[in-house]
Amino acid sequence: MPITPDQQAEIDTLRAQPQPTLRATAPGMEAHLYNAYDVLDHGFIRVIDYMGDDAAICQAARVSYGRGTKSVQNDEGLIRYLMRHWHSTPFEMCEIKLHVKLPVFVARQWIRHRTANVNEYSARYSILDREFYIPAPEHLAAQSVINNQGRGEALSGDEAARVLAYLKDDAARCYDHYAEMISDEGQQGLARELARMNLPANIYTQWYWKVDLHNLFHFLRLRADSHAQYEIRVYAEEICKVVADWVPAAYGAFEDYRMGGATLSGKAIDCVKRMLKGEEVTQETSGMSKGEWREFMGVIG
Repeated sequence: MPITPDQQAEIDTLRAQPQPTLRATAPGMEAHLYNAYDVLDHGFIRVIDYMGDDAAICQAARVSYGRGTKSVQNDEGLIRYLMRHWHSTPFEMCEIKLHVKLPVFVARQWIRHRTANVNEYSARYSILDREFYIPAPEHLAAQSVINNQGRGEALSGDEAARVLAYLKDDAARCYDHYAEMISDEGQQGLARELARMNLPANIYTQWYWKVDLHNLFHFLRLRADSHAQYEIRVYAEEICKVVADWVPAAYGAFEDYRMGGATLSGKAIDCVKRMLKGEEVTQETSGMSKGEWREFMGVIG
């Protein structure tokens, strides 16, 4: 169960007590506040707080130009211009604070994005719940033969059953030993900060994660990509849904220029120009390595 009864009661209480405010609000985000959205088997994300909206991005951008510029260019057009030309500072005027419940191994990958404020559940002071991420059979895959950090075909039959049994048995055994070590019934009991070292990386942790929109877009560009690891990608995809309702113009520009766009090198642009003139360009005449050429051909089809 991703949300405990106590957490759900807290959510219900918070949503039942709306507060008047003079600050700008985003109707789309207001609908998401405090609601928890399930991810994986025991995880979730929920919005705790936010600041700013599409208008805040434009307000920050226009401070350099003075009054009167809004009539020249509408907000959506300005936001697309900022995104297109990598003017990132105005996007930093928006912030979001999320409560996330996620497996430890996903958290360790997530925390590599060092541009957020994080406060994680402490296993030094509290006892972790007996909840582990166990992949669905379709997400048990062999090592990719072409990508050292990717997956290949899904395991099947006896192999899949054997792996699932290992994951479940090992997680249960480690937690049993953890609980026994910290128990003070008839023994001193090992300190929690030491006992936690025996817990598996698929146990769930929780944190508050606060980040500005510019750095959030960077996180989503990498983690919502189809090549990202499934277990972190599903969190990023759920966050994308929230951001699309929060700052629809900014998210639309992000989706177009970052998620759906491509960056071409100087050599690649030169090749495109030569092709448009009718010249036949090959990898050997392009000046690119085989890897660069393969990626270039993937972009232009």
